[in-house]
Amino acid sequence: MAGSDMADEAHRASRDVLIVMHGEDSCPGRIGQLLRRRGYRLDIRKPRFGCALPETLQGHAGAVIFGGPMSANDPDDFIKSETDWIGVALKEDKPFLGVCLGAQMLARYLGAKVTCHEDQLHEIGYCDVMPTPAGQAFGDWPGQVYHWHAEGFELPAGSRLLAQGRDFPNQACSYGRTAAGIQFHPEITYALVNRWSADAKWREGRRGAQSRAAQLAGHIRHGAAVASWLDRFLDRWLAGAIGVAPATQREIA
Repeated sequence: MAGSDMADEAHRASRDVLIVMHGEDSCPGRIGQLLRRRGYRLDIRKPRFGCALPETLQGHAGAVIFGGPMSANDPDDFIKSETDWIGVALKEDKPFLGVCLGAQMLARYLGAKVTCHEDQLHEIGYCDVMPTPAGQAFGDWPGQVYHWHAEGFELPAGSRLLAQGRDFPNQACSYGRTAAGIQFHPEITYALVNRWSADAKWREGRRGAQSRAAQLAGHIRHGAAVASWLDRFLDRWLAGAIGVAPATQREIA
């Protein structure tokens, strides 16, 4: 293969983003929409159902591990393999994003604990999020973001806290220049809120779980601000500059 052909092939491959999901009918929501809008292809893998993860990310622009109903503490082989695989992204210094379960896997990989709230609280629905000074350096954050979880993660050693919450204090963190974990679900769309909240029985007896009506109303109020934040966040993430303050980023560039 000629050198120019190899370069073209490498360029095409670098337009792929690895998407790791955990449900048979899961979709990457707004994150997928915004990546496609930027010209990226989604390489969707589901290790829970036998899909292998790549040995290297040299052919990818980055990777996202999404959420799921399972725990990062579960003994299932796919949980362990996904958690261990995060080391590939970190070693190769590729943009990595963990969403909810994915963020908890990142925390576990970095040696931090993932635990339930001491009062058995859940976060289900739109809840407050407050950026730290480090997080404020990246612009305006939405006042509330969508959650669906019963566990939270400790802040891993060497990471920076970007956003906090009331009941689960660690809501977003960065590690190095290229990795981030977020406890909430910025990928959510109205259709996904409608689907996730349809089973009212799941919420029975769970402290902190909002009604379906409250979740849908929350999305109407806050969804646009979350989408705007996510759009800016993805630009910085894809540039490999999550852990770099804007002024420092300009100096490096």
